[in-house]
Amino acid sequence: MEYNRNTGRVVLVTGGSRGIGAATVKRFSENGDRVAFFYRTNEDHAKKISDETGALGICADVSDPTSVQEGIRRIHELCGEISILVNNAGVAHIGLLSDMTDSEWERVIGTNLTGAFYVSRAVIPDMVRSHHGRIINIGSMWGKVGASCEVAYSASKAGLRGMSMALAKELGPSGITVNCIEPGVILTEMNQALSEDTLSSLCDETPISRLGTPEEVASAVLFLASDEAAFITGQTLGVDGGFAV
Repeated sequence: MEYNRNTGRVVLVTGGSRGIGAATVKRFSENGDRVAFFYRTNEDHAKKISDETGALGICADVSDPTSVQEGIRRIHELCGEISILVNNAGVAHIGLLSDMTDSEWERVIGTNLTGAFYVSRAVIPDMVRSHHGRIINIGSMWGKVGASCEVAYSASKAGLRGMSMALAKELGPSGITVNCIEPGVILTEMNQALSEDTLSSLCDETPISRLGTPEEVASAVLFLASDEAAFITGQTLGVDGGFAV
């Protein structure tokens, strides 16, 4: 697809074919930005999002640095240098830590935390050259309060919180802001695997007394990427209906 390099910012959203990622792709596209997104396996969902928004879908595994570099190369070729990065790709694992295998642990940490490192490392040079950029990491309220039987997931999301604060200090002098959004229980495909009783219980524990939507998280992302948020960095924003207060 041809992109007009004279309009809009270049945005990369990882894990952009479903849920929060797809909603974020749509919001930036509606905003007039040039959007690319990574997806790992769900080609049908990716094609649907691309057809709906005009965004560039790229099959890339964020846990593989070579795959990340190839994806970034394609974005440079088709869209230009990246000015906004949304590290959204994530996987979950529910089960006792004592039963968790090495490969299961590595899959969660490799996607959720190491993947954010690989992609951030790849796009930071673009932002430093232009002395402007936004990195927004999608964490989770479980990174703040921890979730029983989701130790790896909680640890990976807590890592994103720390990574965001440290990287904000490192990149601030280069005109780049780094922030973290911690969603609560959001109505996504990942959470649809939970039982009705579990979802009802989580809803009851949320002060606003409902579950969130991907669009509400995407709105927070769009704000942190805007000029209005230029003096906000190193912060963690909970979009959780008050659950983690």
